[in-house]
This record gives sequence, C-alpha cells and structure tokens, in this order.
Amino acid sequence: MTTDTEQLRLAADFAPASEADWRKLVDGVLKGVAFEKLVGKTYDGLKIQPIYPRAKDAAPVVGRAPAAAWQIMQRVDHPDPAKANAQALLDLENGATGLTLVFAGANAAHGFGLAATADALARALQSVHLDAAIAIELQLGESSISAASLLAADVRQRGFAPAACEIRFGLDPIGDAASRGASAHDAAKLAGSAVELVKQLHAGGFKGPFLAADGRVVHDAGGSEAQELAFVLASAVAYLRALEAGGVALETARDMIYARLAADTDQFLTLAKFRSLRRLWARIEAACGLAPKPLFISGETAWRMLTRRDPYVNMLRATIATFAAGLGGANAITVLPHTAALGLPDAFARRVARNTQLVLLEESNLARVADPAAGAGGIEALTNELSTAAWTLFQEIEKAGGVVAALQAGLIQSKIAAVKQARDANLAKRRDVLTGASEFPNLNEAEVAVDAVASLAPQPAAKAALTFAALAPIRLADAFERLRDRSDALLKSKGQRPAIFLANLGTAADFTARATFARSFFEAGGITAVDGPGGADPAALADAYRASGAAIVCLCSSDKVYAETAVPVAQALQAAGARHIYLAGRGGEQEAALREAGIGSFVFAGGDALKTLEDAYTHLE
Repeated sequence: MTTDTEQLRLAADFAPASEADWRKLVDGVLKGVAFEKLVGKTYDGLKIQPIYPRAKDAAPVVGRAPAAAWQIMQRVDHPDPAKANAQALLDLENGATGLTLVFAGANAAHGFGLAATADALARALQSVHLDAAIAIELQLGESSISAASLLAADVRQRGFAPAACEIRFGLDPIGDAASRGASAHDAAKLAGSAVELVKQLHAGGFKGPFLAADGRVVHDAGGSEAQELAFVLASAVAYLRALEAGGVALETARDMIYARLAADTDQFLTLAKFRSLRRLWARIEAACGLAPKPLFISGETAWRMLTRRDPYVNMLRATIATFAAGLGGANAITVLPHTAALGLPDAFARRVARNTQLVLLEESNLARVADPAAGAGGIEALTNELSTAAWTLFQEIEKAGGVVAALQAGLIQSKIAAVKQARDANLAKRRDVLTGASEFPNLNEAEVAVDAVASLAPQPAAKAALTFAALAPIRLADAFERLRDRSDALLKSKGQRPAIFLANLGTAADFTARATFARSFFEAGGITAVDGPGGADPAALADAYRASGAAIVCLCSSDKVYAETAVPVAQALQAAGARHIYLAGRGGEQEAALREAGIGSFVFAGGDALKTLEDAYTHLE
C-alpha cells in the first residue's frame, strides 16, 4: 500500500513521448502514404484524427444529477391491452423504472401499438402505480393525440395526484408530420396545435414535460448527427415560440419541452451528440434571457441499425448504443428489443432489452461518474465540432422561416437525402459494415421467435391541410436482406439456395484468404459458396465445378498464382458451362487477358458489393 507521499512509477521509467515522436513512428509505417489516410470523416464532414491531446480545462457537461441512474424505460406496444399490461408489470417487477407507451400510428410504432381509447389505456396500466416513482412516456401520432387527455383522466379517476406522477406526454405534431409528410393542421398552426392541450394538462397539476422535440425522425430517415440535432433545436424553438404566443412565460415554457435522440453503434459520435445537445440548448436558453437548466433527454436505441438477419448481433448494437447514451448523459433510455425488425418481440427479447440496461447500470456502474468523457481530447473535439455544425444548420433552418417552412421547402429533406445517398454508397461497398447482413452472414441461422401478432393496418389519413416529402424510416440492412429473401424464396421453391463454386487455385496458403473473402461476399447476398479442392489443373477444376451443381464460379488465389493459371482455368470453366466467372481480387495488368479468357467480374474490398450481388442473380436465374 502506498502512502500519500509515495508515487506509483508506472510508465515513469520511459522517456516522455511527444506527438512529433508519435508522428515520426507513424510516418515510418505509412512509408510515404499521406497521413490523411488515417483521418476519418463523419457524414457531416467532421474530421476524426487518429490521436488527440488531452482537452485541458474542459468542464463536465451538466446533465443528470451526480451519480443518478438514467431511467430504464421499457417499450409497451402490444395491441392487446391485457397482454400489454402483463408485459408492463413483468418489466416493472424485474428492474424497469419506466414504461414507454407506444400508440398505434406513432412515428416509431412500426406496425404495432396501443389503441388510443380510454378502455385500452386503463387496461394497459391496470395495477401500475403511477405515483410510485414510475416514469411514463407517451409516443403519439396525430391519430392518437387523444391518449394524452385520456391518461390525464385515468390518473384523476384512480385518485393519483397529477403532480406525483412522472409523465412525459410526448406531444410532437412537428415530428409526426415530418415522418408522415402530412398534417391536418396548416403550416401556421402546426407547432401550436398542441398548446391548448399542454396548458390544460399543466393547469390540471401535471408537471410534464409535455412537448417532445424528436430527433429520431431524422435519424430513422438516414440523416446525420448534426442534422438530427438541428431538427431537435428547430422543433424545440418552434414549440417555445408557440407556447409564448399562447400566453406561457418562457421560464415555464422551457420546462414543458424535452428531447428525444437516437443512439446507435457509433459510440463516440453518439456520446458526443448527447453532450452537444445540452450545450446547444443552453445557448438557446441564454439567447432567450434564461439561466440555463439541464434539458431532459430521452434516448432510444436506433431503429435503422436493426437487422432482420442474425438478429442476435442487435444485442451487441443495443449495448454499445446504450453505453454511449448513458455516458453522454441521457436521462432515460429505451432499448428496442433485438427482434423488433422481425415483428412484435416476445418475452425473451424484452427481457434481454431490459437486462442490457440493468447490467450496464448495476454491474458496470456507468452512472457513478458524471460526464466521464469530460477532458477526453477526441470526445471534446467531436462535441465542439458537432455543436458548430448543428448550430450552423439550425441557423439555416431558422433563416428559411423555421422548421415547418424548411420542411415545406424541402430544405431538411434534401440535406438528409444527400447524406442517405452517401451512406447507401458506403453500405453497398461495405465500407460501413453490418455484421451478419453485409459481412459474416450465416445462411443456416435458425428462425427467431416473435409474438404471433399481425401488424396493424395503417391508420386512415385525416384530410391533410399540409403536405410535403415525408422523412420515412429506413433500415440500413434492407437492401442486403432483400437479396437474402430472394435466396430464401429459391430455397423454398427449388429445394436449394443459389450457389457459387469457389475455384481455389494453388495451395491452401495461396487461396485461403481470398476464398474466405469471396465466401462472405457472396453469402451476404444469399448465394451459398461451394469450396473447390484446390490445385492448378484446369480439367480437374472444371470437373469439380460440374459436380458442384453451381451455375457461377469465382476464382480464388494470390496474384502470383493468377498470373500463372487463371487464364487456362477460366477457359476450362467457361467450356464446362459456367454462366459467369468472377475473380476475387483486382485484374491489374492482367485484366484484359483475364476478361478475354472469360472472367466477367472482379470482386474486391471497396467494390460495389450490392450491385455485384444483384447482377449475380441475373446470371443465376
């Protein structure tokens, strides 16, 4: 045991190293390649350096109370209120500290949700003691906005004091309209359409908050972090103005608003995004002449990152997202169960979602330190740069007349579409990896159970007074999963999946690396890979191809072996009936000769995997 005067030596015996020393070592490894190769870039164009110095004198971002845990929210969206109630009670008995009530037609209901009726709400909350420090958050759409009033009436009928109930009412006419591209309210009245209801709830003793500025709308549509933050700021400011115009003092109005953010697998960007929102909101409060108070931020693990294929990987995605949101200062977090993209999650999936948060809080003690990222050079730099980018975009939205006018003009949609286009290109080229979907697929995965509940028919649209392009939700894995669906259909109709023969040339040392790459590449599209025996004899490889039953072929080996044997082997395979021949790697100087020998396509890291796989089906069919 050391005394106060003793010092731990640790790395004291090593000479101090400067950034210049590190750069010298890096330059030796790069061997002439530009250092910029190591600099990453976000979809907002922010540069991420490979190393950062410590951010000295950085103050912690004020969020949750010191050492306070975030609220463990559990999603309740079963259309049967009795079953929803059973789920809610089980969640609360096993560690959840709040319930996220999702109503049919909400922008994140994804085909399920409670009906907005008094009976459904009362049955879903039966035996739930709303005044027992249980947080309730509503997710509403235009067709279910009445649920807010119904919940208020239920609270009074059951004898609970409204002020003793922690309820976030989730009113968000702007976000709902943005996700659907329509509203029954015209542009001038949209932001203020819920103000009278907010005033009634507040006058009735509920403390709120009541209005949600929901960034998930942008995130679900494929937008960037700065775009999500700017939309939240613009929505919140629109609600502030509407409340003030409705006679609510700004000091009171700001407490009526809270934010929702998506949390995804980019750990550092997610952490920086939650921290950034607090700084940005404080700037808005200061501009309003208010002393800043911490904004309540509700986080939800991202819909767009969920995969239907290999859904167990979604558990890992949710863990990273929850970790980042928790350390970023989220006040409440809802984890989407790992099977949510497949249907209504069953009891097991809900338990895993709940326990993800419990493990991070109770076993990893993540809430013990307030803003643990404070002073970390990389996180502080990301937070600052993200704040600047988001504020610039927010100002652009304000100059366009505010968030509703910007939606009408297509300003927000066009910016999100540009990011989505870039994102789609990176997904297609597998620069953005989706484990289990675009990389490392499992064609033999077992079917995953979900509750046998059919998704609800879309709510009939009310007559729209306002229309514009919708910010429709997406899932990043969708394009690859459609290819897998084609493979499943062929398996069902023909008894076997489409297959590709891997013509392995040379020894195992020659072909293993590229054969492994080719297997993952083609199986990501549902095309099963049949390994050849290896060797260099064109006739033997042609015989092995015929025996495989595959329609297409991929040559796999080193560049050296390709130079020696690829041409005669390709000619033999073409003569054996191969419909299309691929080569794992680039053609290089041999490309013309290889193509003349019958090789039609080259597959390599950074190539358009999605297009290549879609084209493969034209040869297979």
